[in-house]
Amino acid sequence: MDHLETRELRYFVAVAEELHFGRAAERLGIAQPPLSRAIRRLEHRLGVRLLDRDRRRVDLTPAGAVLLREARSALDAVEAAVHRTRRAGDPKRPLVLATKAGASHELLRSLLDRAAGEPGAAPVDVLLCEVGEQAGLLRSGRADVALMHRPFDDLAGFDTEDLHTEGQVAILPADHPLASHERLTLAQVQDVPGLPIARWPRLDGSYPDGPGPKVGTQAQLAQLVALGRTLLVIPASSRAWQWPEHVAVPVVDAPEVTTVIAWPPHSRSRAVAALVRTAAGLHGAPLPVSSD
Repeated sequence: MDHLETRELRYFVAVAEELHFGRAAERLGIAQPPLSRAIRRLEHRLGVRLLDRDRRRVDLTPAGAVLLREARSALDAVEAAVHRTRRAGDPKRPLVLATKAGASHELLRSLLDRAAGEPGAAPVDVLLCEVGEQAGLLRSGRADVALMHRPFDDLAGFDTEDLHTEGQVAILPADHPLASHERLTLAQVQDVPGLPIARWPRLDGSYPDGPGPKVGTQAQLAQLVALGRTLLVIPASSRAWQWPEHVAVPVVDAPEVTTVIAWPPHSRSRAVAALVRTAAGLHGAPLPVSSD
């Protein structure tokens, strides 16, 4: 049986993602010739061509695409094993909870307050991330639990507990005519002249088609809305970050969004189980009104 080393997988993933040996070598902090030799040895051992390359370009073969997917999963598993082993060996090590910056603000605050009051509960560190990052953080072990949102986030392979279901709102420039409405419909916000809906990256990193600006961070989005360049539709609780130059208007026919707490199904951590039980106790409970 062939045994692949994690070093070989890291080398291959770097080349497969960069599709350029020079950039991959720089990313790995090694010289290009030994990287090229390592990839050739890997292909020889596996008996398949992983990359089609010439002087101008590098492309993945079908076999290479399969190895890229599997190698990412394998490296995530190794990283997760390291993180979880260290955490198991240190009972006082804080749990890491990943969540999108600005999302489910009041629910998060309620969860942290209640968890802090539980006798013997592990401390909780909050890891604020960008759109779609929670799944990768859970799979790699860099986070123990995450607050995620159905139907937007990738929940495949995780155990989850529903915490809160809510409607969505449109975040608009305060001086826009639509900002004076008490409620809006999706039809009203989807084709606003001069105010296209912002485009967030999909789970695979690509962006949907459309005239709206591409955004990747909350700060970018807030600035563009305040400048009258875009609008967006988000869960109502995510508007905690809105600026005075913004107005939030309910979108009555937008799909409801459910906040869930998610964790790896193979977790045997008592601290994780205790935090999930605490979160489940919040389900259906009224959330506090922010005074921020």
